[in-house]
Amino acid sequence: GNAHPNIVPYDALEVADGHLIVAVGNDTQFADFCRAAGRAELAADPRFAVNRRRIEHREALMAELRPLMKSRTRHAWTETLGAANVPCGPINNVAEVFDEPQAQQRGLRVDIPHPTAGTVPSIANPLHMSATPVRYDTAPPLLGQHTHAVLREVLGFGEGEIEALAKGKVI
Repeated sequence: GNAHPNIVPYDALEVADGHLIVAVGNDTQFADFCRAAGRAELAADPRFAVNRRRIEHREALMAELRPLMKSRTRHAWTETLGAANVPCGPINNVAEVFDEPQAQQRGLRVDIPHPTAGTVPSIANPLHMSATPVRYDTAPPLLGQHTHAVLREVLGFGEGEIEALAKGKVI
């Protein structure tokens, strides 16, 4: 599902401890990728030397790369490929997202008071506006918390209609 249709390799790849997105955008980056991965001979292989041929031989190349990528961790690959100027990055799970230095620097996690859960972690707005800062004073709603208001104020239902829905266990 994540493979680019016209650039190879440009995909989410399984590594030793998760997944990594690798975005090899041109033939020079492919040669750099191969050297950094310890498989320089792949860049010289006529099936893979240019992107047009890598597209034609996508499955053969990916069959070479999949086991290779599993040999190292996300951190090891991002260090190695980053040093070789090959675009890549870890695919984080939700718990890992907020551990990223960039997410911490940008203050992307906010803890919002919640009426039943104490506080809930939420994602902050990435836009930081000095004159009109975003306020985080409303927790995610409880199930059905706003049903009556939406029916009344948005959909124009009368109190009798809402009571009938409640009596019929529709809401």
